[in-house]
Amino acid sequence: MAVLLETSIGDLVIDLKVDIAPKACLNFLKLCKMKYYNNCLFHNVQKDFIAQTGDPTNTGKGGASVHAKLPAAKKYFDDEITPALKHKVRGTVGMANLKPNENGSQFYITLRDQVEHLDGKHTIFGTIAEGLETLEKINSAMVDEHSAPFQNIRIWHTEILEDPYDDPEGLKIPPKSPEVIKDEEFKKIEDAEEEAELQERMAKTLAKSQATTLELLHDLPDADVAPPDNDLFVYKLNPITQDGDLELIFSRFGPIKSCEIVRDWKTGDSLQYAFVIFENARDCENAYFKMHDCVIDDRRIGVNFSQSVAKMWNKFRGGGRMSKDDVQDGEKGGGKGKGRGGKGKGKGKDKGGDGTPTPVLAVREEKQRGGGDQRSGGLLLDSKAGGGQDRDRGGREAPSDRGGGAGGARGREAPSGRDAPSDRGGGAERDARRGGGGSRRSRSRGGSGGGREGRSRSRERRR
Repeated sequence: MAVLLETSIGDLVIDLKVDIAPKACLNFLKLCKMKYYNNCLFHNVQKDFIAQTGDPTNTGKGGASVHAKLPAAKKYFDDEITPALKHKVRGTVGMANLKPNENGSQFYITLRDQVEHLDGKHTIFGTIAEGLETLEKINSAMVDEHSAPFQNIRIWHTEILEDPYDDPEGLKIPPKSPEVIKDEEFKKIEDAEEEAELQERMAKTLAKSQATTLELLHDLPDADVAPPDNDLFVYKLNPITQDGDLELIFSRFGPIKSCEIVRDWKTGDSLQYAFVIFENARDCENAYFKMHDCVIDDRRIGVNFSQSVAKMWNKFRGGGRMSKDDVQDGEKGGGKGKGRGGKGKGKGKDKGGDGTPTPVLAVREEKQRGGGDQRSGGLLLDSKAGGGQDRDRGGREAPSDRGGGAGGARGREAPSGRDAPSDRGGGAERDARRGGGGSRRSRSRGGSGGGREGRSRSRERRR
């Protein structure tokens, strides 16, 4: 009694011991007849020890006996351990189980002679009669940290050469075998061409992984996003090149939907690259092949497709580039709301003392009253509503706000913010009381004349 296993690396013929282990042989034969083992992997290969398979989930945790497919629905069957059968030769086939009397569908094949520590623990039901070279290939397979081969080794077909058992009642046999799963075959790199092909495939895999990461971070709308076929990216432009000139040059290849040179949103200067969108992809391809490295306005330009996805993503996010026209529209305003800009009646803070609107987010040069030019970023300084006077350069109120009328004149004439002595009430009496000397200014400056005489008279009077 024998079964042929056709694997992805060769054939194996298992000779069954139906006289010694009838239950295990019945289970194995009927599972093969049900095509239960088709496409199962050798999920556990331990060099010079065992190769394990028979799990349709390919995890090592699944599988059930043929009795689970019958009306009785018994998942496992009992052990049939015989002291006469031992793991003496390479190619011994036995049932793989975690606990006694819990045999399902998984089985193992020994990869060396004398595996004594398995004796008396597992049911042996067959040996490899043909295919020892295939067994050697399985033994030499490279595996990962979980003992799973890097190159999948799979059972493609099972063919029963001789079956002495009748089919159990209720056993359903599929009309045809399931479709064979053929895994990608790894091969040894032998020349530079194969190495270049491998590097290209690795680069594509890495790019796919990075695109998936960007999608998770919401930096791409989709990992499989691709630039439009009719969108051309033009770079290394001369700053003097205009949109109309570029559109005229590229229009000889076909109708153009739009041609836009990307410009600085504040100054309106060209950023030296543009997007040209054709009505069909054929014209775009012709422009790509014929316009690359052409000279426009004494500048050799370049064209490409890949960079065009950036513009599409900007439109997707709604944060497109602001052009100079957008800034000018913001300066004109025109609404009556409370926003910044325009001549509305709201409470916008964009008006200076003369009512001139401030450009949106622009740096405005303004000459202050107290000295040289100073810059205020974005907004004009608010003027005082009550007095209508400007603030001095140090941020303090001018002396004109301390009083009215003559006080304003005093503030303008006094140096360094000090009051003029002639305008303080009762100046002559104060001088006479302090010694009749000169003014406070003359005393502070240490001048001669009345100031000195006043001080000398004061000393005499004290004596």
